[in-house]
Amino acid sequence: MQGSDADRLTDTVIEAFGGTPDPRLRQLTTRLVHHLHAYVKDVKPTFDEWMQAIQFLTRVGQTCVGGRQEFILLSDVLGVSMLVDMVNHDLPQGATETTVLGPVYVDNPPTMSLGADIAGGLKGQPLYVEGIVRSASGTPVAGAQIEVWQADEEGLYDLQKPNFGADHTELRARFFADQDGRFRFRSIVPKFYSIPVDGPVGDLTRATKRGTFRPAHLHFMISAPGFEKLITHIFVRGDPHLNNDAVFAVKPSLVGDYVEKPAGVAAPDGGEMSEPWFHLAYDFGLKPATAKAT
Repeated sequence: MQGSDADRLTDTVIEAFGGTPDPRLRQLTTRLVHHLHAYVKDVKPTFDEWMQAIQFLTRVGQTCVGGRQEFILLSDVLGVSMLVDMVNHDLPQGATETTVLGPVYVDNPPTMSLGADIAGGLKGQPLYVEGIVRSASGTPVAGAQIEVWQADEEGLYDLQKPNFGADHTELRARFFADQDGRFRFRSIVPKFYSIPVDGPVGDLTRATKRGTFRPAHLHFMISAPGFEKLITHIFVRGDPHLNNDAVFAVKPSLVGDYVEKPAGVAAPDGGEMSEPWFHLAYDFGLKPATAKAT
């Protein structure tokens, strides 16, 4: 099919979806057809190439088992996750920038008291994290819910380990800020790591000679009534992969100072620190649910 015949097919398929009752669904489907058909007309895939694409997507779906989400990983490495994030967040001044959720988030992490150690005895450089959750205008948000998760010293998340389960999680927790919006917890310094490369997304990165490393970071998800949920990372300043993050999620405002302290210097809560440790202080600003862009 050439030229106008191909265009006529595209128009016919779009018309087939034209009666979709829901206007947003109609827009999503017809624009998808438009852009997908334009891609095919542009690159002119062979039958074998198109079948390879279908088989690749089939493998991506088949890899989504247990706690693994290969489709999110594919979205991440194509930059689509960050693009969706960008087009959905028009932030007012004072609101913390957002970034991707990632494929290793787990619902309902264990709730811990402020100051608790989420490392649970894992080896690593001790880290003390503290901060304040505020509205974009600067008012402390009492009782804000703060979920945190991170990789260990080997660059692994708990769900990548064989003993992971609801009764055995590591380096993830839920906290609630105090009446002044303050939070604090202990952990270990996160490590940079490669995204999973043992599945179809890994095959794609090898075939395209793509980098696969993510710079070290802590994940945060912060929510409170009357505010938009904040999903973000705080990256480690000086990490060697800050400029080539495999999922394109680094923003300058999200690079934090993990400051090394010598042994014997007390933690901010007065706790004794018998070995060298690191301190991260980072405040977060939440966007009101009804806020307009400034």
